[in-house]
Amino acid sequence: MVETMRAQRFYAETKSIALEDVPIPDPGPGEVLVKVAFCGICHSDLSLINGTFPAQRPVVTQGHEASGTVAKLGPGVTGWSEGDRVVVAAGRPCLQCVNCGHGDSANCLRIQLMAFAYDGAWAEYTVALAAGLTRVPDDVPLEQAAILADAVSTPFGAVVHTGKVAVGESVGVWGVGGVGTHIVQLARLVGAVPIVAVDINPAVRQRALEIGADFAFDSRDDDLHGKLAEVTGGRKLDVAFDAVGIRATFEQALDSLTVGGRLVAVGMSSEAPSVGPTSMFGLSQRQVLGHLGYRNSDIEILATLVSRGRLDLTRSISQIIPLEKIHDGISDLENGAGNPIRILVQP
Repeated sequence: MVETMRAQRFYAETKSIALEDVPIPDPGPGEVLVKVAFCGICHSDLSLINGTFPAQRPVVTQGHEASGTVAKLGPGVTGWSEGDRVVVAAGRPCLQCVNCGHGDSANCLRIQLMAFAYDGAWAEYTVALAAGLTRVPDDVPLEQAAILADAVSTPFGAVVHTGKVAVGESVGVWGVGGVGTHIVQLARLVGAVPIVAVDINPAVRQRALEIGADFAFDSRDDDLHGKLAEVTGGRKLDVAFDAVGIRATFEQALDSLTVGGRLVAVGMSSEAPSVGPTSMFGLSQRQVLGHLGYRNSDIEILATLVSRGRLDLTRSISQIIPLEKIHDGISDLENGAGNPIRILVQP
């Protein structure tokens, strides 16, 4: 008889999820089977359920922020052993596009996203490419390791690779939830100053100050631009991060930049913002940069920062729920109950 596991399956036709018993997958060549310890619930998971993101498969297991232990090695896998503590990469290259053919799989043109193009980790086990695994130091808790796979690594990529934040640059962060919180922490880690958190929720603004922001303002404040100018010596912001992705936050962040400033768009929605008249956009020399994901090597860097005590993620785990109660976790994230940074599933 085929061994089974529990998994939360998303059905695209009805936009619903259901807990089911499904066969435990067998790793193929170059793959490993990972016993899932924890997996995050992300806003992109909600976007698939509510239809904001189009489904790529009629039925799929969701969840793309996973940590666990190696349970079985596929054919040809070396360098890993059963029991190794790992983080699973949230995507894999297609290996067929022009860039992959040139050996540039990091810039794959048709990247396959975990929990969208193939089964994810809201389950007891998941299959991953061995080349996409990151080893977790023994002193890093697996619940913190799980969120390195997106909630922390995507902000890291946004700050370091896309935004290229330099020491002494002023930074603003619109939306200080699961992604914005870590943008604030990482911007501080690389030496940005001042760091300004912008959010409508006073409790979230207070939390932002506690984890590294120098100032926290309400996005609805009529004098927001005046306050930003005041705390930056009249220059306004060198780099603004929109972690929300709606028209209002995008346009407000863009308008808060200094001459030659960069807006890094991290949050996503179906809304269509404007950059204003092309004449003014050109004269201001502002840049708008879209950001998605991270490099697998970023996870290793982040794991080392956590292990060495340079990056504190102890406040990032807002709640841990069993697989059976994932509907509650989805609802809490959607409604912002308790202002969560990250809610985890423990299969």
